[in-house]
Amino acid sequence: MVHMGSAKYTELGAFLRSRRDRIRPADVGLPAGPRRRVPGLRREEVAQLAGASVDYYNELERGAGSQPSEQMIAALARALRLTADERDYLYRLADRPVPAPGTAASHVHPGMLDLLQRMPSTPAQVITDLHVTLVQNSLAVALLGDQSGFRGPRASFVHRWFTEPEARLLYPEADHATQSRAFVADLRAAAARRDAKDIEAASLIRTLLQVSPEFAALWADHDVAFRRDDRKRIQHPALGVVEVNCLNLFSEDGRQRLLWFTPALGTDSADLLDLLAVLGTQDVVDSAT
Repeated sequence: MVHMGSAKYTELGAFLRSRRDRIRPADVGLPAGPRRRVPGLRREEVAQLAGASVDYYNELERGAGSQPSEQMIAALARALRLTADERDYLYRLADRPVPAPGTAASHVHPGMLDLLQRMPSTPAQVITDLHVTLVQNSLAVALLGDQSGFRGPRASFVHRWFTEPEARLLYPEADHATQSRAFVADLRAAAARRDAKDIEAASLIRTLLQVSPEFAALWADHDVAFRRDDRKRIQHPALGVVEVNCLNLFSEDGRQRLLWFTPALGTDSADLLDLLAVLGTQDVVDSAT
């Protein structure tokens, strides 16, 4: 375990305090509450938003304790709504490498995070153009399972879709061929939009061409289409098939998308999503074990 104690880590604590002080609770979907002596967030609120213990976060602000992991830095950057430059600065203060764009620790635009937290009653998540899940709200986790814990090539759902049979349990088997074709067409569009020197998309495509005959056959068709909106059938372990509209909001550079799911008209999905909000993630966990 690496413990912090240098001037850099002292600055890290001061930087966290300064960013915490500038955020109002309403900015991150928290109630102001009574007897708030300062306008910014409390330490325990930042810890809650980042998924850290209060004691650990207190240590960080004091410039002490163990070196934060890359995942913890990403979580803190999102909790504190840091800009891309501020996020990179935080990584460097913690003596961690700044993640490459498109990885699971990628910077999420604060505007997208703000929209995400304003959709508490709708399953929603932010993904990259290569289908790496960056952040999900609780209803998205309840509907789709936790998609944010994968690393390396497996972080891309497209990679898992063509290499891991269990990834396909998310959709009814009758829909697999349609989903496969849509994933490949979307990936071709995303790869073309990236810089010619980009290696992330090229590496993903090269790997899938080598390991998945299905992907290779679909890639040879040269279909191209961004997935802007879809009508999907989600196979939920407790609720059965939930039919939803999947809508997308793209970032300016096209690298990130805010996805949200609404009940499809003419189905019972509205009732099922209401039930999902009551069940939360517990039923997903119980059904998967």
